[in-house]
Amino acid sequence: MIKIDGISMPLDAGNSDIQKKLDKLTGIKKVNYTIYKKAVDARKKRDIRFVYSVILNVENEEEILNKISGSKRFLQESFEYPRLTKKSENRPVVIGTGPAGTFAALCLAKAGAKPIIIERGKRVEERTIDVDLFFAEGKLNPNSNVQFGEGGAGTFSDGKLNTGVNNKYIRKILEEYVAFGADEGILTDGKPHIGTDVLRKIAVNVRKEIEALGGEYIFESEFCNFEQKDNKLTCIITKKDKVPAKYAVLAIGHSARDTFDMLYSKGVPMIQKPFSVGVRIEHPQELINKLQYGNFANHPALKNADYKFATDCYSFCMCPGGFVVGASSEENSIVTNGMSYSKRDGENANSALLVNVDSKDFGDGVLDGMYFQREIEKKAYKITGSYCAPCQRLEDFFAGRKSKSAGAVKPTYAPGVAYENMENILPEKVCEKLKSGIIDIDRKAKGFNFPDSLLTGPETRSSSPVRIIRDKDTFDSVGLTGLFPCGEGAGYAGGIMSAASDGLRIAEEIINRMNKE
Repeated sequence: MIKIDGISMPLDAGNSDIQKKLDKLTGIKKVNYTIYKKAVDARKKRDIRFVYSVILNVENEEEILNKISGSKRFLQESFEYPRLTKKSENRPVVIGTGPAGTFAALCLAKAGAKPIIIERGKRVEERTIDVDLFFAEGKLNPNSNVQFGEGGAGTFSDGKLNTGVNNKYIRKILEEYVAFGADEGILTDGKPHIGTDVLRKIAVNVRKEIEALGGEYIFESEFCNFEQKDNKLTCIITKKDKVPAKYAVLAIGHSARDTFDMLYSKGVPMIQKPFSVGVRIEHPQELINKLQYGNFANHPALKNADYKFATDCYSFCMCPGGFVVGASSEENSIVTNGMSYSKRDGENANSALLVNVDSKDFGDGVLDGMYFQREIEKKAYKITGSYCAPCQRLEDFFAGRKSKSAGAVKPTYAPGVAYENMENILPEKVCEKLKSGIIDIDRKAKGFNFPDSLLTGPETRSSSPVRIIRDKDTFDSVGLTGLFPCGEGAGYAGGIMSAASDGLRIAEEIINRMNKE
């Protein structure tokens, strides 16, 4: 098979038009092709097009490779689930049900290992009730919220599946999401996403599959300790149970601060790592469409536009047609995040605008970054006196004054906002870089510096503040065989796809060891 990138087509082009172009390009009538990826090319606002990557299935490959510049042989690296080759009494434990834990558990279950899955939060059906209660009334359940519970923090997000990671697991992950309820379009979309409404259903379907394969879930059971002998894991301890464990996937989220504290006190090797803090910025989605698509903004073939910018600050987790939501997991603290549904049809667009911070900003201690996050979150709560998040018009932010009300952009944050001055909450460096960054973005996308845009914050949980050190070859926690730090919370991923990939990688290693027992 041959892969050809950069097949540019008008927005109104159909499959027959693509066929004709490929026939002419190859000299083969009705050449056999499949679309591998489809993305929007909006670099020229007067001529926005779709650009395709296609796979050709032809006999005369060498002739086509010589004829078409940029064509290359295509070998899809595939992943097949490993199998246990013999019975084992050692049931692996998976701690956490975010993407890393979920795909580790799924892989272990399909292998016949009958994993035990420990989750501090509730099943997604019950978790959704707790989240809705927090959004409506500001009543926080510290163990069942946007951060904690079945599916992890990504369940209440946009569900982005685009990634810079390229490995043998990626295609399998996308195929599994489709099998469990996602739209098939994610297989070819250049920027695939699922949406929180679909992600919740997928979480239930995956759980049912794992249970049918012999896996066992223990919900509302917080991981609080472990036992080891001769530097080998022997037991996982939760607030409910002691679970014998020779192998455990430590797929905690980036907000599992009490777990970080416990691991550090037990001498598990870990280091601090840089991360980012900032705000959520909301614009009218109509404005973003105009900035990105120009006169094509209302073209029926185009979905609501997204964006990605990097200057003194950078955009992160952009949610077209989305909502800003309360993502607090500790009492008397405020955290914001972005969420959207599968249709992305809300009136506002929102994105995190973040500034990088490191030890120069928060100190050299292993957990100092975590304490830095907490300090900002608690300051925000103290200023508003509730879980209503600080909010400020962009024009007021540049003027250094507290906002009195919203303008043309209405805040979407639940459970509500309180108009404040972000300079009273975020560090001076962060505010200054946000200002210079927004000005620079506006030079590239004129209109981004819209006076009535809203800043809601703080956004502090962009990534884990620590990395739990693991052996680069075996993936064990250094000095503790059988405990496998995994995914975003452990510092080895930065989104759904990279976390899920890491989960599959760890599960594969565990199955290999079980087969050698």
